[in-house]
Amino acid sequence: MAGARAGAVSRGDVPEVDAFTRPYWDAAAEGRLLLRRCRTEGGGCGVVHHYPRQFCPYCWGEDVEWIPASGRATLYTWSVVHRNDLPPFGGRVPYVAAVVELAEGPRMMTEVVGCGEGEDALRIGMPLMVAFRQMATQGNGTGDGGCAVAVPVFRPA
Repeated sequence: MAGARAGAVSRGDVPEVDAFTRPYWDAAAEGRLLLRRCRTEGGGCGVVHHYPRQFCPYCWGEDVEWIPASGRATLYTWSVVHRNDLPPFGGRVPYVAAVVELAEGPRMMTEVVGCGEGEDALRIGMPLMVAFRQMATQGNGTGDGGCAVAVPVFRPA
């Protein structure tokens, strides 16, 4: 993986935190979801977007800020994964890989959890609420020991 430390084992389910994305991951560790919004002052378009970028993908403006998300979403599409040979995902099957539409507008790839009834409980447009899966500590290559990482997932509202 590009940017990984020499000799470090990279896990595909734990993101690498860098200086730009640290506010996002710090907020997630506190149970808050952040999004990026293009500022309208100075001619920006004001559109909210996800995944975090240093520029607006709609108008290419560079005046972009972090904003708190409501955590509300609706299910846009999903697939139940019954087999995944990549560690550590194999131990999680079956799981629901999904795209949700956030109340603020952007769509986000994620996982739907807490559907005890299984696949039959899922419906396009069903209301969801963000939750966070606590992950292992991830180093960031700066020697500070890394940080705890929480990954946003969604559960039925």
